[in-house]
Order: sequence, then structure tokens, then C-alpha cells
Amino acid sequence: MHATKKIYDSIHRFIHLEPIESQLIHSFPFHRLRYIHQLGVAFLVYPGATHRRFEHSLGVMELATRIFDKVTLKGSFPHLLSHRKKALCHFILSPQSEEYHYWRKILRLAALCHDLGHLPFSHAAEKEILGERGHEIQTAKIIESTYLDPIWKQLEKTYLNHDVKRDVVKTALGPKKFAKTYPDAPAFSPLEKVISEIITGDFFGADRIDYLLRDSQSTGLTYGLFDYYQLLEMLRLVPSHADSDQLVLGVEENGLESCEALLLARHYMYKRLYQYPTIKSYAFHMARFMTAHFYDIGDHLDLYLSISDNEVLAKINSVSLDPSCPGHFDAMSLSFRKGRFQAIPLREDIQESDLEKLSLSLSIPPGQIVWKLSNFRGQKKGLDFPVLRKEGRIQKGSDLSDLSIPSGKKNWLYIASQYEKDVRKQLQSEDALK
Repeated sequence: MHATKKIYDSIHRFIHLEPIESQLIHSFPFHRLRYIHQLGVAFLVYPGATHRRFEHSLGVMELATRIFDKVTLKGSFPHLLSHRKKALCHFILSPQSEEYHYWRKILRLAALCHDLGHLPFSHAAEKEILGERGHEIQTAKIIESTYLDPIWKQLEKTYLNHDVKRDVVKTALGPKKFAKTYPDAPAFSPLEKVISEIITGDFFGADRIDYLLRDSQSTGLTYGLFDYYQLLEMLRLVPSHADSDQLVLGVEENGLESCEALLLARHYMYKRLYQYPTIKSYAFHMARFMTAHFYDIGDHLDLYLSISDNEVLAKINSVSLDPSCPGHFDAMSLSFRKGRFQAIPLREDIQESDLEKLSLSLSIPPGQIVWKLSNFRGQKKGLDFPVLRKEGRIQKGSDLSDLSIPSGKKNWLYIASQYEKDVRKQLQSEDALK
């Protein structure tokens, strides 16, 4: 089916849409993404960070399609030995086949849907309101809701032997998140894993590549820029290791440097943006405010979809003017940026007992000190994917490059401003004894 509409995007230029994709974009759940900031409260620190989940979702669809088209091109598999091509043929879709067009369409629709379940201000209050399963549970609910049913039913008339709705959910969430949301569902097939990885993959996923590029451009932080054209050109479907019959996204050897650049971009964007102390401070107040006023919206889908950043900002404005309202201090901290808690990153080995002792030693009242400890302490991220060597061998990327970065997760202490100086002094003295 030929595209009937195009949208001009600041990152990827023209994005072409088929009629069913336009129908999805004009649906109520997708329209809501126009009013949800991609970077939550980061615009309070970086004024340019006002882009929304709407354009990011379009970008993910475009990038995912480019990756799919690249790795499924005829002639993209000369590295597979002839005796193994037969064993791996179930991964390789012929562009002339119905399966090829079906999965390409599912990929594009899933990419558009992958962020439908985000709360207002994205991740700010996700754990507090939605719990450990996060926004993906809401994404699944929205995809399976009556809001989008007409789209899936339309596709099912063409693809009679497929469960369109379930395939979109699986591709949008990925194996890990899908298993948490549907613990009794069958495991992904090898092909489904590959298709989903194009969107959700931890390294080559279109989601990650688009947000690094888009967030970098919008904030002006050039750390997130890297040669993603070279990266896409070098992507291949390769065996997960030398003797495997499982294909995954990997890269040709000539693309290794672009992968290193992506890894460094990720590292510095975490330091200067995603884990930047001032942004973490505002996100702390936003999470407390939203928990006070919107704690139950996850239980009611219609209510959930009716709440965007606009409604939260309006509530913050009204509460900031009324000292008797719950969350008044947090609303004041966000609206007038006065008296906010300071966010202090903590060393990896700190324990909750250490922070309890610190609080007692400085006589800090309850509610004036809060800490959040990560479960990812000490973890490193390297080039954990297969590389196709020039001579045809498959080798792990980490064997060819010793570059690695921290996980990006930190331990954080949030402290009322009047105690900040004493807390920092004691933490520094304790660090000196380590």
C-alpha cells in the first residue's frame, strides 16, 4: 500500500505514513502524546527540552523501519554458511511474502504504540503511581482497549491467520516486559524476538537511538550525537554467538566505532541530562505532587487517558496558591523554584543504615530527608552484542573493545535546603575515610 501522507520531522526529515498509521496517529490515545513531555521536568533546567512523546514515537517508527529494511534486504546474509542458512531460514523473510509485509506493518504500528502508556511528565512519578511494572502495563491496556479496536479489526480482515492486537503488544513491549505483564503467555518465537528487538533492544533499539538524538538536539547537549547513519549501515542479523542458530541484531566490524560512540553518547547524556542533580530535584517534587493528587489514575483507563501534562500543570498552579492543599510545598518548588530539596548523588556502596545514622546524627526531622537506592549498583554496560568480522567469524563486541560505562542508575539523597550544607560536609568526610 502506498503512503498517502508525510510528516516533516526535525531528526529524520520526511516520515511517510500509510492510511492505517494515520488512523492510529489521529486516535485519542496517540493524540494525548502531544501533551506529554519526552524529558519530564527537564525543561525547567534546559529550556529547549520541550519536545513531546508524539514526535519521538514517529521517530521510532521511522528508525525501526529503516533497521528492518536494512537487515532484511536481499543479500544481507552472505556471512551465513550455506549449511546454516537452511536452519536459519525461518528468520529470513522474503520481501515478496505476506509474512514480510505483515511483520513490517506490525513493527511500524508497535513503534507508534510503544509509549502510549506513559504518565504525564513521562518517568517522573512512574514507580510511585504504577509500581515496578511501569508504563508498559498501561501501554498494553491501551493497545487492547476499545479506543484502538477498529484499527486492529481492519488489519485482521487482511491477515486472517494472525492475532494482530497481541502481536502489536508483544512487539511494543519486548520479551521481558511482556512476560511481566502476561506471565502465563507463551514465550516469543525467534522471529518475534528479532522484530521486537528492533524497537526495544537495549543497544540497537530504535527507541534508544531516537531519544538520544532527539534529546541531544532539543537540549543543545551535543554529547548525544553520534554517527547513526554509519551504525544503521553496518547493522546485520547475525548468530548470537559462533555456534548459535539464534539470530540477533549485530554489527559488521566496520561499525564498531559507531557503536562505541553510541555507548559514550549514552553515558554522557545520563551524566548531563537523565541523572543531572537539578533535574532529579524537580522530578522528586513532581513525583510527590502527582502521588498526592493523581495516585489512583492507573486504575481507570478513561481517567488515565484524560490526564496529560496540561492537567497536572493546572493543578500545580492552583495548589501553589493555596497553602492548605496537599502538595503545596512541592507545587511551590515547581512553580516558583524556591526552597526545593537538593538532590545529592551517593556513592555506590552506601547502605540504608548509613543514611539512617546520618539523619540521626544531624537531627533531621522526618520528611526533610528522603533517599532512593538503586538495585543496579556496580553494573557496567559494554558492547554486549555479536560482531561480524571481515573474515566471516562471529565474535563478541566486548572482546574487540574494552569500552564500558556505568549502568546510569545512581543512589540519590533528597534533602531540605537548610540541611544541605551539613549533609554534604558529613558525606564528604565519610567518603574521605573510604
